Amino acid sequence: MDASSEFQDTLPVSSDALLAQLKDWGLGYVLHEHVPLRTVEDAKAVEAAMEVPGEAAFRVKNLYLRDKKKRNYLVTLEQDREIDLKALGKQLGVGGLSFGSADRLLQNLGVRPGAVTPLAMINGAEAGVRFFIDAAVKEADKIYMHPLVNDRTVAMDVSDLWVFFERLGVAPEMLELG
Repeated sequence: MDASSEFQDTLPVSSDALLAQLKDWGLGYVLHEHVPLRTVEDAKAVEAAMEVPGEAAFRVKNLYLRDKKKRNYLVTLEQDREIDLKALGKQLGVGGLSFGSADRLLQNLGVRPGAVTPLAMINGAEAGVRFFIDAAVKEADKIYMHPLVNDRTVAMDVSDLWVFFERLGVAPEMLELG
C-alpha cells in the first residue's frame, strides 16, 4: 500500500478525519492536492503551484527515528537542512539514532513512508513519540506539510500548528541548528 489518500481509510486516523478535526478546532489551512510526493525533490517539483508571493514559508522534511533504547522521535526540519544523525543524537542527548521501520512508523505515528508529518503527532502523542522541530520555523508565517497522506499538502499558519500541538498535549522541542 502506498501513502496516498486512496488508502487513507487503512490508517488509524484518516486524512479526511484529521482535516475535519482541524476545522472543528477552528484551525485554518489551505489544502493542495497533487501527485504523491515521496522525497524533498518530488516536493520541490510541485511547490511553485503553492507559492504565495511575500509569504515566509517553512517547507519541511520529516524524520522518524529510534534510539538504541527503542524510544521514538519525530524530527521536522527545513527541507534543505543537511543532517548528521550522530550529531543530532548528541544534541538530543541520545545514542544510536537510526530510521524506524515502516511497520513501527505506522504503529507509532499512523502514517506510511513518504507521508511523515508533524500532524502525525495526532497518533504519536499517545504512543509517546518525542517531537523536535527546527527552530527556523519561528521565522515563518506558514508551514507546509502532509495531512497524513502524501498526495495532499496543507499550508497552515505556524501559530495554528502550535494550537494543534496544545490540543494534543504535545510540547514541541526546538532544535537550534547551525
